[in-house]
Amino acid sequence: MDAHSDHIAYVSKEEAEILKESSFRESLNGLWKFHYARNYASCVPGFEKTEYSAREWEDIYVPAHIQMEGYDVPQYANTQYPWDGHDDILPGEIPESFNPVASYVKYFYVPERMKGQRLYISFQGVESAFALWMNGEFVGFAGDSFTPSEFELTPYVREGENKLAAQVFKWTAGSWLEDQDFFRFSGIFRDVYLFTIPAHHVWDLKTDAQLSDNFSEGRLRLRMKCAAEGGEIRVRLLYDGDCIGQGCTSSGENAGLEIAVSSPKLWSAEEPNLYELEISVADAEGKEEEFICEKVGFRRFEMIGNIMHLNGKRIVFKGVNRHEFSCDTGRAVSEKEVREDLTLMKQNNINAIRTCHYPDASLIYSLADEYGLYLIDECNMETHGSWDPVEKGIKPESLALPNDHQQYLGMMLDRVRSMYERDKNHPCILIWSCGNESYGGSVIYEMSREFKRLDSSRLVHYEGVFHDRRYNDTSDMESQMYTPAAVIEAFLKEHPDKPFICCEYTHAMGNSCGGMHKYTDLTDREPLYQGGFIWDYVDQSIRKKDRYGKEFQAYGGDHGERPTDYNFSGNGIVDGERRPSPKLQEVKFNYQNISVQVDRESFTVENKNLFVNTEAYDCFVILQREGRELKRTAVNTDVPALSRKTYPVPFKTQTVPGEYVITVSFCLKEDTSWAKRGHEMAFGQGVYKVEGPEKACARPVTLVMGTYNVGVRGENFEVLFSRLNGGLVSYRYGQREMIEAIPKPNFWRAPTDNDCGNHMAARYGQWKLASLYASHQNPKDAKANMQLCNPKVERLEDCVKVRYTYYLPTSPTAECELSYQVYGDGSVRTSLVYEPVKELHDMPEYSVMFKLNADYQFMEWYGLGPDDCYSDRKRGGRLGIHKKTVKENVAHYLVPQESGNHTDIRWLKVTDHKGRGMLFSGDGVEACVSPYTPHELENAMHPYELPEIHYTVVRIGRQMGIAGDDSWGSRTHEEYLLDASGRMELEFTFKGI
Repeated sequence: MDAHSDHIAYVSKEEAEILKESSFRESLNGLWKFHYARNYASCVPGFEKTEYSAREWEDIYVPAHIQMEGYDVPQYANTQYPWDGHDDILPGEIPESFNPVASYVKYFYVPERMKGQRLYISFQGVESAFALWMNGEFVGFAGDSFTPSEFELTPYVREGENKLAAQVFKWTAGSWLEDQDFFRFSGIFRDVYLFTIPAHHVWDLKTDAQLSDNFSEGRLRLRMKCAAEGGEIRVRLLYDGDCIGQGCTSSGENAGLEIAVSSPKLWSAEEPNLYELEISVADAEGKEEEFICEKVGFRRFEMIGNIMHLNGKRIVFKGVNRHEFSCDTGRAVSEKEVREDLTLMKQNNINAIRTCHYPDASLIYSLADEYGLYLIDECNMETHGSWDPVEKGIKPESLALPNDHQQYLGMMLDRVRSMYERDKNHPCILIWSCGNESYGGSVIYEMSREFKRLDSSRLVHYEGVFHDRRYNDTSDMESQMYTPAAVIEAFLKEHPDKPFICCEYTHAMGNSCGGMHKYTDLTDREPLYQGGFIWDYVDQSIRKKDRYGKEFQAYGGDHGERPTDYNFSGNGIVDGERRPSPKLQEVKFNYQNISVQVDRESFTVENKNLFVNTEAYDCFVILQREGRELKRTAVNTDVPALSRKTYPVPFKTQTVPGEYVITVSFCLKEDTSWAKRGHEMAFGQGVYKVEGPEKACARPVTLVMGTYNVGVRGENFEVLFSRLNGGLVSYRYGQREMIEAIPKPNFWRAPTDNDCGNHMAARYGQWKLASLYASHQNPKDAKANMQLCNPKVERLEDCVKVRYTYYLPTSPTAECELSYQVYGDGSVRTSLVYEPVKELHDMPEYSVMFKLNADYQFMEWYGLGPDDCYSDRKRGGRLGIHKKTVKENVAHYLVPQESGNHTDIRWLKVTDHKGRGMLFSGDGVEACVSPYTPHELENAMHPYELPEIHYTVVRIGRQMGIAGDDSWGSRTHEEYLLDASGRMELEFTFKGI
């Protein structure tokens, strides 16, 4: 059957508003009879025939992937085709030895209300192709996984029980064009339902909400394709319950009418104003046969002077790519999960989604209309595995798909039309996308022309022309992936003929998104750069149990599938269980629509919203001293969209010594569908200090020069420095030993996914050796190794200073000095000094690592937080006092790696449940607290491989940034590396509490 709009027909308005379920539909979701075969030759012949009984077959749920129901296994593959290495086949050919076939049977009775009417069936999504029979008769075949396939069943219906049979093929010829970066599944994974239609049914509805040039007048043009002529169609347009306009027309093949709207309320992500369109269809006698209620949004999206505009304003996409994915059900995503996604996006200033890389189930489009999110709706096409070898010089260009191969043109134009017809009425969709990573050529160009022919109100996107410029007009905008911000800026200076978006950028694999601000800053500086879409939203991981029954999130390869691309399935800013990653803190700040610059006496508000005045938010100004709130005042702001104003700080400049933080916070003034009043949408902070006299410690210390140990003690503490073991071996406070191992210089962090992708471990590997094997004994001096270590001990006026030299097994060898100044109150000022060796470059980390007892499981700090911060990802951090458990401080990444770092630390407490432990303090140092050492983290490929928790590991110092332009080669930007060009110094203090 022809594709059509996704509107729902009801028997009456009451049914639509109260029951919210259509009597014209009958769901076939639930248990079906099921047979699994490894390949087509292993299928049960004749299973579709009425005389064959499938009642003894296994049961399977619909909708679901068979791989999530115990048949076959999920397989994650990125670029490579999933059969690569198993089958030597050419494009268009299909694997034969292993190509699972799922045979489904559903026995059903036609509901009484549907008897005597024409009967149809709708499959909303089946991967990847299927054949359908009814009562033994062949009904049809469909081959697009991600748009509805509908068939008329009327000729095949029987009285009493009917047998519906479907055979679903995992891989077909069309699978060559479905090489998306995702888990490979198959089966009936979206809703299935029967439906009937009344005589004067509206098959297809097109709503065209047009606006005058000055947006003061609107005109809603309706076009309807009806099942029969002679009926009457009555239309009402309402806003907030009030009728704005109405009209009447006769039903027919091309029925239509127009409704004028004065001063229309415009739709945008900031103000998703929706009108209600009520359509009542009656027969010739005036009896209502069906009722349709659609949402309508008036908005205009257009290109003005090579810049994309929404309702006359330059738009910036603050977007994410979103696979449909659930860790429990794969791409069969529930309404609850979809709403969770959109809610979290709105709460974190995300305003756009790219449906990667196929049309989603219909629900998300309706919800995006309601919540206010811009969509790039992407056609079901990706052929990465066919052209990647071309770019690598392995295969000839002729094997790239679809390229200029005309045999694919009909199929791809059909996919374009199917997506367009279903989704065309949703105002949230601003851009149609031809697909993803499929090289170039005439077929994709013709797809873009088909979009243009069908719809002049939207633009067309395709990134692949970047790789093949023969048909550059395929895309209305320049679209690239993972291009560094500086390169984008340079490109636009030479090519200002199109706007530029990053359809994928700031690759969020593991601990990532470093340097994201370079892109968002560019949107403010360069009008032609109009934002991008983070790759991606949610980790593609699957809930699984390890051999001991403990749940974990599995990634590629964890189901025994090969080939696979392993943990490359985990690139989300939320994890597989939809828990926000620490990366989201930075995303929210970089995407916020209100920027605030704060100093002692004033703050400047820049409103980047396109349509909303800051009056729509509650503004609070908060004064804190040393992280403790002193005052909070509401301030009325009136900053129009796309403008700025300066306001006085409503507090006097403070004079009492201390550090003061002024926070300006913008919060929702009213409840919304996605957040309650008071939810913060934007903030800015300013810091100033009032200097005061330094506090000197007057308490005495006692120095004990033992044979093997140097002892320093005071009223409530005792410290031992070992000549034998070469370091601080004991720190007792309140008669309790506080350290479990000698603190050592540390130059290593557990590699992040980005580090692995850019070979950081290979380039910096000797710093790992230096961390593991730093020694107080010079390995080149055999004679000295037989003697005791003699640290330098000085008795100063108010403290005792002990200095150790550590020899580092680098090439060439290097040294560092770790010194301790012990004061009478038990505080120990610690200093690490390294004089760089010319032949050695920078290191991943420069810190001192402590191991405390795991009972010290609580952390509280005054610095940036509450989530992780790194030198290149800390703009979203808020200066204040934050609390976590040490275990909570470890991020839920699929592969254990560096996490839990916090920057700009003034002080950090690590305590037990009684509040006793250690206090670390410094001037803007970084601190990472974890139950694991970097080496333990690095040795585990899954969280369940980590050891049982025995220690709390505290690293005080500095780290290089974590990078994030991509995860397969891009390094940390130079300004976020540790500067090893001159003397490196680190200083902080620790003390028992």
